[in-house]
Amino acid sequence: MNKYEIMFIVRADITEDEVKNTVKSFEDVLTSEGAKIVNSKDLGQKKLAYEIKKQQRGYYHVLNVECESKAVKEFDRKARIDEKIIRHLIVKEDE
Repeated sequence: MNKYEIMFIVRADITEDEVKNTVKSFEDVLTSEGAKIVNSKDLGQKKLAYEIKKQQRGYYHVLNVECESKAVKEFDRKARIDEKIIRHLIVKEDE
């Protein structure tokens, strides 16, 4: 299995419950594809360096996962579709 670090930013103009539900649903996307979530870290709300999709703030979240590439591809596909995610980044960690 490969190790990945996934960082994503959730819109700040939604309620905290919606943010938690969004994070939980994306964790479920990974686990349903066989991923093991090693670490899930909420970095809180921060000001963005530049405006993204008319948003100036966002909730940052980082996941460290061990999985096959199909789980990451499914996460990427769903993150592109979901309007609550304004930006995401997936980095494969070296062994």
